[in-house]
Amino acid sequence: MGSPLWAESPYNIEIVTLDFLGNLQRTMMCGELRATNDGDDVVLMGWVNRRRDHGQLIFLDLRDRSGITQVVLDAEKAPEAHRKAEAARSEYVVAVKGRVRRRAQGLDNPNMATGEIELVAAELLLLNEAKTPPFSPADDAISNEEVRLKYRYLDLRRPVMQKNFELRHKVARAIRNYLSDEGFLEIETPFMTRSTPEGARDYLVPSRVHSGSFYALPQSPQIFKQILMISGFDKYFQIARCFRDEDLRADRQPEFTQIDLEMTFPRQETVFQVVEGFLKAAFATAGIELAGSFVQMTYDEAIAKYGIDKPDMRLPAMVDLTGELTSGLRETLKIEQALPVLGFVIPGVGALSGTQKRGLVDEIRTSFGESGLDFLDVARLKTNAEFVPLAEAISAKMADGLGAPALNADDLVVVITPKLGTPAKWNHDPQWIFKRVGALRLTLAQKFADKHGRFKQTGTAEDFKFLWVTDFPMYEWDEEAKVWNAAHHPFTSPHEEDIKAGRLVNDKGAVRALAYDVVLNGTELGSGSIRIHRQDVQAEIFRSLGMTDAEAKERFGFFLEALEYGTPPHGGIALGLDRIVMILAGATSLREVIAFPKTAKAIDLMVDAPTPVSEAQLKELSLKIAGKS
Repeated sequence: MGSPLWAESPYNIEIVTLDFLGNLQRTMMCGELRATNDGDDVVLMGWVNRRRDHGQLIFLDLRDRSGITQVVLDAEKAPEAHRKAEAARSEYVVAVKGRVRRRAQGLDNPNMATGEIELVAAELLLLNEAKTPPFSPADDAISNEEVRLKYRYLDLRRPVMQKNFELRHKVARAIRNYLSDEGFLEIETPFMTRSTPEGARDYLVPSRVHSGSFYALPQSPQIFKQILMISGFDKYFQIARCFRDEDLRADRQPEFTQIDLEMTFPRQETVFQVVEGFLKAAFATAGIELAGSFVQMTYDEAIAKYGIDKPDMRLPAMVDLTGELTSGLRETLKIEQALPVLGFVIPGVGALSGTQKRGLVDEIRTSFGESGLDFLDVARLKTNAEFVPLAEAISAKMADGLGAPALNADDLVVVITPKLGTPAKWNHDPQWIFKRVGALRLTLAQKFADKHGRFKQTGTAEDFKFLWVTDFPMYEWDEEAKVWNAAHHPFTSPHEEDIKAGRLVNDKGAVRALAYDVVLNGTELGSGSIRIHRQDVQAEIFRSLGMTDAEAKERFGFFLEALEYGTPPHGGIALGLDRIVMILAGATSLREVIAFPKTAKAIDLMVDAPTPVSEAQLKELSLKIAGKS
């Protein structure tokens, strides 16, 4: 006979002899036991979360996905089990057979769901050993992000991560069920498709069969879901994997998951109702009951009030103070006559010392650089009789913007004015002042987040401020190339009146798209649009982007041909599932809700990808690696 299975174990077999599971079956999960189970005989299986040795008594905290139960191993009552527990260490895999009992009076642990009981072991099986881990899954936080990602299988054992992925599962299931009940069909679209320009770089897949040709991984199922509408499926959805080769950040990964849907004969409001419905269903799985319809505002309104197209409405909007500054006051204070004056309030910041305030003003002015914007000190205006009426008018307008009779003493008031000579446009953008001030509002909101407390989660619907942003610009100006580019994918429909007015040719900057974003707490959850369903309109859009008919046919010929076969009006949207779960979980990075994410450099540290491949593989694909020049 050959040597026993465990003879080649890398661990010290003289100390630990591992058991086989045999016919033993788990009867309950570790986190399910309660006081009502007192006296029950149960079998638990899981990992040793912590071990505490008190001589005659050894305590093992046994962990599985559902939670933790304290196991007591008594040397007198179960000497064999106690002996094995002496060898057990953190992350050993064990099975325990025993009886549940109430803990002694005063020994309850209110921090554990199972804290009223413990399991008195009669038998302990050591099913597998574990090397000493680089960090303990019992720890609440691990500071080294790279170590977490390298040993992701250990990181995912942590209760907070298990909870995140249970939440992700529930959210996806709720969305899938809702859309199915609304008559949507779940249809898969290809992973290997044609490379088309969609805003980011494609991940390319070389074809072995067709030497020199490539597939592309889909940035989204956009064209395919439109073709499904042409195919008569009426309502489609998919929880779709998407791929984009772009620079990464906390809320962006090279591969991500979209809730993708499309429907025929919709109005914008039709799409809004469907999305609000499945988001309410998804949030309800986390105990958040969303009520009412989401706020709606146009792109221009969002820029005017918040300086950004994804407003965070947990803090007050900007206030337009242009009307408070008369021509004479502007001349005296050296403020440009025709440009806007904007202010905003960060509530609850508290009193700032003179040094702190000067430092803050310097920080604001430095952030504006040579743009021509400046900080107007309202408190200082109040010390000069000439400007007291102006200061009072500004304070009243700011309080009105808060919906309050007056400002509080601990509110931080920021007013920004354009200096003489400040340009009306910056990089062809007439809204640049609103955007700069809006960016400052967000910077200061983060800076004083601990003081104003508006970003803290309370576990109620008040934590979540949703809105729809509509009527986005159809085109955006490329100052370097001096051309108008599509602000969205080129299948987005313009407003009908803008087409009829000839603005596609005569005034591209005024053309509005039938495009919309759903925004939550300053994060864009998803974008969508009513699509172009007429071939003549699609061709005109391509021409307006400087694309010849030949170029359009080369890039999108199959789609343009499909449009000629009775395409119904259609529209849809795609929302980021990862972002929804991240926000619901209170996480700060998508990596907390994606099982096997990449680093900021698009590296998978656990499997060490990407890696070079062999010359034989390259030769088979007719590829050769050329060094960068």
